[in-house]
Amino acid sequence: MSPDLVVHGVEWTVKELFVYPNEFIYWSIQIVMYPYMTGLVAGAFVLSSLYHVFDQKGLKEIAQFSLVFSLALLPVAALPLLLHLQQPTRAMGPLLTPHFTSAIAAFGIVFTTYALIVISEIWFVYRKYFVEQVEALKGKTGLSNSVTRLVYQVLTMGAYDIGDKAVAIDKKAAKILAGVGIPVACFLHGYAGFIFGSVKANALWMSPLMPVIFIMSAVVSGIALCMLTYIVIMEWRAFQSRRSASEATKIHGAEKEVIFEAKRYLLGFLVAAISLELLDLIFRGYTAMKSWDILRSVMYGRDFVNIFFLQYTLGNLVPFVLLLLPKLTIKRTVVALILVLFGVFMMRWNVVIGGQAFSLSFSGYMHYHIPVIPHSMETFKEGLFGALTVAAIPFLLFSVINKFVPSLRSR
Repeated sequence: MSPDLVVHGVEWTVKELFVYPNEFIYWSIQIVMYPYMTGLVAGAFVLSSLYHVFDQKGLKEIAQFSLVFSLALLPVAALPLLLHLQQPTRAMGPLLTPHFTSAIAAFGIVFTTYALIVISEIWFVYRKYFVEQVEALKGKTGLSNSVTRLVYQVLTMGAYDIGDKAVAIDKKAAKILAGVGIPVACFLHGYAGFIFGSVKANALWMSPLMPVIFIMSAVVSGIALCMLTYIVIMEWRAFQSRRSASEATKIHGAEKEVIFEAKRYLLGFLVAAISLELLDLIFRGYTAMKSWDILRSVMYGRDFVNIFFLQYTLGNLVPFVLLLLPKLTIKRTVVALILVLFGVFMMRWNVVIGGQAFSLSFSGYMHYHIPVIPHSMETFKEGLFGALTVAAIPFLLFSVINKFVPSLRSR
């Protein structure tokens, strides 16, 4: 076997012109998925906090849904890193020995703190519901009812007081946790941008604006995914209920008032994200550092379609116009939300993959060909199917969590 076959990245890296022998596209699709998934977590939590902290009552329904959905997204945030690791047995190191001397090692503190905040807030928001379910299942026979009641008994953690005073304390605690969770959620994703922005050896990544850009685009993607998932679930429920003969059992689809209210915040954060990205682009051109020549050839030449057409035009400008046009419909909103999610994904792609597209010799280029048909475990993990696996797991987790913590109750 040739020694090149054991080099990570050799199977999907194509070199052009003068490239150092030890240079490859080491960070592939899973490192694109990593900031993308953590961004969805942070954005979903920020959307829920708009109701719990800032008392935006028009967002109540989608805010409770996004809080539970952020819990389903949370375990998947670190999954791309786990799949990318060549020694996955070391993955628990940052969680078991967290410290702030390294951005990666600090992940243990931030991730654990954020997870505890989300779980605690969900408990305070739904504790009354847990107690009510325990009482409702009392006396019912059957293995399924017994197991379900036992689960709810565990979830109550022995706190059965659902009086007005106790419920008021729950709401106050949830509001405090949501307020504390906003900066923690932003830091959870902002530190991913900090990792890229602090790499001095890479001219495309080294920018003090990188963490802020990542945070803003994270909020955009999280709000867009929550809105899209909310619409799909509610419209599917409405479609199923139309088959019912009883008018009382019918369920309406997604509430337009809720969608339009969330759209306002989505547009605000989208404007902020686009402005920061353009500011960073202008700053690079104005300073014109030593590496600017090759950066310009990558951004305005080889990756022009990815950056200016797929990301800025199709992923930012088109959905922005669609959401601003009068007489907004649910169908047009769905198209715009899909394009927004695609645009944020392309931003992550252009940062991670585009940042490795040029050689450190400044005289050569590298191209990433994503493995589509896997022929080994490595090409599965670092290929299309590995990315699709990461994207699908949050929805499977949400379907399980939602059975015990109903974020979208039938109306």
